[in-house]
Amino acid sequence: MLCRVLVYLEGSVRVPYIHTVPYDESDGPLRREYDAAIKRAGKVFNIVGIQSLHPRVLRASIALYQTLMMGEGALPRWTRELLAVVVSRENGCHY
Repeated sequence: MLCRVLVYLEGSVRVPYIHTVPYDESDGPLRREYDAAIKRAGKVFNIVGIQSLHPRVLRASIALYQTLMMGEGALPRWTRELLAVVVSRENGCHY
């Protein structure tokens, strides 16, 4: 299934819409990922929800993030997080 992105005009601003699977409609692997997200962060953040059409990709994305931020390495986690914030800010990315 392809991720559907619709762009519509709201006033004069283009606003993207990405179809997601809400928690109450999730099951199987996606429900497990949502439950794990809630256990980790207390909610399902948008960055998780936008990957809901592809639960295996979502799982791989979370595993990559956890490895990069919490795995062994020369930099402490706070430095890794700070670098991610600086790069996101420079790229104009909310996340």
